[in-house]
Amino acid sequence: MGALRLTRRFHGFYRTRSHNNAILCSSYNLRRELSIYSDGINGHDSRLPVLIVGAGPVGLVLSILLTKLGVKCAVLEKNAGFSRHPQAHFINNRSMEVFCKLNGLADEILRHQPPVDLWRKFIYCTSLTGEVLGSVDHMQPKDFDRIVSPVSVAHFSQYKLMRLLIEQLKQIGFHVRSDGSDDIKVAEQQILLGHECTSINATENGLTVTTSITREGKRVEKDFHCNFLVGTDGAGSTVRKLAGIGMSGEHDLQKLISIHFISQDLGRYLMNERPGMLFFIFNTEAIGVLVAHDLTQGEFVLQVPFYPPQQRFEDFSSRMCEKIIFSLVGRELADINVLDVKPWVMHAEVAQEFLASNNRVILAGDAAHRFPPAGGFGMNTGIQDAHNLAWKLASVLKGIATSSILFTYETERRQIALHNTALSVENFKAAMAVPAALGLDPSIASSVHRTINDNLGSILPPDLQRAVLNGIFSIGRMQLSHSILNENNPLGSSRLSKLRRIFEEGKSLQLQFPAEDLGFRYYKGALASDGDSLSNAQEKPTGRRRDYVPSSDPGSRLPHMNIQLLSHSSEDTCSTLDLISANDVEFLLIIAPVKESYRLAHAAFEVAEEFKVPLKVCIMWQEKAIGSSQAALSPWKHFIDVAESKSAATSPSWWDLCQMTDRGAILVRPDEHVAWRTKSEIRNDPPLELKKVFSAILR
Repeated sequence: MGALRLTRRFHGFYRTRSHNNAILCSSYNLRRELSIYSDGINGHDSRLPVLIVGAGPVGLVLSILLTKLGVKCAVLEKNAGFSRHPQAHFINNRSMEVFCKLNGLADEILRHQPPVDLWRKFIYCTSLTGEVLGSVDHMQPKDFDRIVSPVSVAHFSQYKLMRLLIEQLKQIGFHVRSDGSDDIKVAEQQILLGHECTSINATENGLTVTTSITREGKRVEKDFHCNFLVGTDGAGSTVRKLAGIGMSGEHDLQKLISIHFISQDLGRYLMNERPGMLFFIFNTEAIGVLVAHDLTQGEFVLQVPFYPPQQRFEDFSSRMCEKIIFSLVGRELADINVLDVKPWVMHAEVAQEFLASNNRVILAGDAAHRFPPAGGFGMNTGIQDAHNLAWKLASVLKGIATSSILFTYETERRQIALHNTALSVENFKAAMAVPAALGLDPSIASSVHRTINDNLGSILPPDLQRAVLNGIFSIGRMQLSHSILNENNPLGSSRLSKLRRIFEEGKSLQLQFPAEDLGFRYYKGALASDGDSLSNAQEKPTGRRRDYVPSSDPGSRLPHMNIQLLSHSSEDTCSTLDLISANDVEFLLIIAPVKESYRLAHAAFEVAEEFKVPLKVCIMWQEKAIGSSQAALSPWKHFIDVAESKSAATSPSWWDLCQMTDRGAILVRPDEHVAWRTKSEIRNDPPLELKKVFSAILR
């Protein structure tokens, strides 16, 4: 009924028509299987429509998106509190566009992030106070002009993002709890800490999720009943393991120790002398990558290679970590506070399936894919998973689509995960090209470590193994001594020349990938082909930065253009992306103000009414020809007239930007991706054509 009321409001009134096309399902048949969900979403039983396991950025974003779409949900988190380890920190363009829909979150991130000039560069050096081997500026002027996107990228630590997301959830009625209450009703709109998922059991109408919690000092079990369970519980996902879903790809690429520390002294020095985001440090005493999360606050994370069992995690005491930091800085720091030390393993893997238990168990984020951190694709891909999934879950729970639409989530997002995995690996290889150019081939270090484990591990005692490993690595690092690495030494000069070529040719680690961030496209899924797309596969990733080219091909993100709403007296502009509602499962049809397109809009309204799908029509007027569509679209009410707002007289028109003529039309999904388009007028039976389109999209 919720979708019915929305559609009445959108369309003004209802009409009924008889249809005899046997290839199309009736609205009733499309919804027969959905009767089991309706009680849950309307609160008529104790089942939650959606239970999310994992209160990281992906789980929290999904909970906000679902709540905005009117879907009740709750979040379970096994930890007793939220981590303050900075972890991910780069938010790409597409994720920032999603955040634009979350009550001003993007603006808040941009307002609180460090100034761009403090993080736009990667710096390669022998120490933070020593010689600079090279630097790469990853920000170009066009990254700030907002021509291809209404918002720019950001550098913002994960725990700070989490804090903003939790605040948003509290504003929409969520509560953070860790008391282990037995009251099932309070599970709605709750983030329940200390709840570890231990089993998932399918029932006739849904799932029973059993968790283990501590109550009065004892571990007890508690059951939750839900229609859908979404695992956003990270790389070691319990949900994935309980669902029996395996991973495919490259396992154990590298082991590292992550050292989170604060030093205002170091922050001030780097702000004044060599500001940057990442510092790659190579010297005879140590090798590491320093992530400057916030120079103004002096907050850093140092990543150093880790080779167990010869090296033990227990060896990385605060004192030992300080010693490593001082070696890489090049001097002792007046104020250093080691906050946290964590081991982690780098993988490049994608879950073999994103769905299990008859589509009721769903994976998203790191639970579904584990990338090298090169390029920052982990958190960003997960946020975009949530954006794709939210409207599809809401469509099922509101009776707009059958549960088979969830297959398109796996189809679409697994394709992107595989591509981003390959891209991350290529970017990781580019990062390894720098030490290799300096005479430190990382593959050799890995081979040495394997040799010690395989051949000496059963012969030598652990202390001697450790001494052998450290001795070999110490000899290797001598390649970085100034006596070798200088322009007067033929070998050093050759290596420095090779290093400069890597930077000049853009073959080092890259930060931004506009073609992938904004230009990723779904080739199969909740789409209707226009029969005109030339390519059926994404380009093989190269690890190089490529520019984004706007496209209206089905599956592509809707191109951004600044527009003016003609219904508003203000001359303020907004983005075409703002035309898609974040509060409804609403499709958008974009047309030009021509007779044939108005006829198509009438047909679209009628078909959307039959399918119980909220639809809005946008009429795109050119600057020199502005009018009103009220008479042409009467009696339908849910439309909006807008005008192009070009940044310059030479800027392309909307239809040129989309590589179309104004005789075409574009249908956009609730996640801002193009569901269907026609490049020309539909002459034969537009209602029948649109029924086929909506049937294909909604499965």
